[in-house]
Amino acid sequence: MRQSGAAWVNIQSGYLDEGNGPILQPIPYGAMPRLALAWVSTIAVRNKEREIRIGDSAAEFLRLMGMGDDGRRYSTLRKQMHALAACRLQLGFKGRTYNGQPIEQFDAWIANRNSKQRLLWPGKMVLSEGYFNSLIDSAVPLDNRALIALKGSALALDIYSWLAHRLHRIEGRGTKLYWKPLREQFAQEYTGKDPDKDFKKKFVPALRKVLAVYPQAKVSQIRGGFLLVGSPPPIPYKDGPLK
Repeated sequence: MRQSGAAWVNIQSGYLDEGNGPILQPIPYGAMPRLALAWVSTIAVRNKEREIRIGDSAAEFLRLMGMGDDGRRYSTLRKQMHALAACRLQLGFKGRTYNGQPIEQFDAWIANRNSKQRLLWPGKMVLSEGYFNSLIDSAVPLDNRALIALKGSALALDIYSWLAHRLHRIEGRGTKLYWKPLREQFAQEYTGKDPDKDFKKKFVPALRKVLAVYPQAKVSQIRGGFLLVGSPPPIPYKDGPLK
């Protein structure tokens, strides 16, 4: 679970039928499920449809996300797509809790009975109505080129998405954020003698990568943290900004 101030998020693993009954999946982790969800969310908003085509093959989907199609990536993609399809999400803020699941329907990537070598790629997934509606109501456009450039770092992807959603809503002189709440939001696993210092060593290089692909972002380092100043989103809204 991650918590920042009064807001918190909890991701739970779930079950997926892989052809012979329910199998408990791991919690999705790393850059790949982040890229996959960002990509399908972008397509859902663009097409205004819950059913998303994810390519005719795993190789095509990997290419769409800017990744090579070597054997190791196939294995990781299968594991993380199954985990993403099965997971459940809880969001809480000041007495209100949302329970949801981003993906409503996903046909597991299973072995072809007619060939022991080939795996059947599902080709599509269906987003849940609640998640889809939240995208249509408040999604922030992300730059796919930036996502591809940051594909090697889960932390950089998280920072990019966070800034994209937050900066254009800031007014006035800006918002100061300090290391402790930043660490609690992004990396509560740091619990050593000086967790804020350890986290800073990872966060600052990741932030530099983000600012290289999101140059409009007005973020400056101050003593003990950062100052965020209102900035345009990575891609302008077609129908004006959302509040």
